[in-house]
Amino acid sequence: MNECVKMCLRLWRQAKAHHCGFWKHIHDAFIRDPCTEAAPLPVNPWDIALCVTGTLISCENAIVIAILFYTPTLRAPMFILIGSLAFADLLAGLGLILNFVFIYMLNTEFVTLISVGLLIAAFSASVLNILAITVDRYLSLYNALTYHTERMVTFTYVMVVLIWLVCIILGLLPVLGWNCLRDEASCSICRPVTKNNAVVLAVTFLLVFALMMQLYLQICKIAFRHAQQIAVQHQFMAISTTKGVSTLSIILCTFAACWMPFAMYSIVADSSYPMIYTYATVLPVTCNSVINPIIYAYRNPDIQKSLWLACCGCVPSNFSLRPRTSSDV
Repeated sequence: MNECVKMCLRLWRQAKAHHCGFWKHIHDAFIRDPCTEAAPLPVNPWDIALCVTGTLISCENAIVIAILFYTPTLRAPMFILIGSLAFADLLAGLGLILNFVFIYMLNTEFVTLISVGLLIAAFSASVLNILAITVDRYLSLYNALTYHTERMVTFTYVMVVLIWLVCIILGLLPVLGWNCLRDEASCSICRPVTKNNAVVLAVTFLLVFALMMQLYLQICKIAFRHAQQIAVQHQFMAISTTKGVSTLSIILCTFAACWMPFAMYSIVADSSYPMIYTYATVLPVTCNSVINPIIYAYRNPDIQKSLWLACCGCVPSNFSLRPRTSSDV
């Protein structure tokens, strides 16, 4: 009888000693451990910076979209493209916010794929819309006589639809299986995008940037040729053209400074590289979406006028109402 009592006591002590280990095993099966609380995931300052940037992007571009939507006179091809760019950057900003929420509150494979797909689609649309605006500026100078026809409006709508179809397909690729969740060794610097996919996207960006440089070079040539042909306004046009070329240079340099580090790093690096380098190259990319509304929307006199009317109900007396075309920069 005593042997039975001793054996029961020994088993009870062993069970007590392994009590927390038992609950840890249950926790691994998705039940909370009553012995030790899981430590919360520490918040990365870089993620906070991206979330704040996303909030700023969303606010800026939401204002642009609201102005374009509630102003019936802003329906020219130029404003269609500006609206498409603003919508792309708005999605990018919302994607950055959702990505922060998903990382720290709902970190599962499916929501990771959704947030990454949204960011790929949004930033791809942002780059392609900037290219479309460049094409529009070139056509407004090269085909000045036919630019304001119905045919050009149709061409603009077709261009926007094609851009969004391509970007939606790119955004769906991670969800449809083009990811590295089952093969961590194949991950790029932006998990769960594979290294090969990241390289393809980066090389595509470099090609887009090269095409933009070529188009802007042609725009400068046409502008200088127009300036030389107008002898009466030669001095004014020379000043105006020089200012335009300087603005084009600033636009291209800003675009390259924001995107080029990330594109080049995506080609040479992979998931084994320190994450701080990824954050350091991604943050300038998001800053490009902060700058886009300032460059392409808020500098436009028609949008400025609508913004003044919406906020103050009037337009300043010294406000310039000079007609502006899409070729203006």
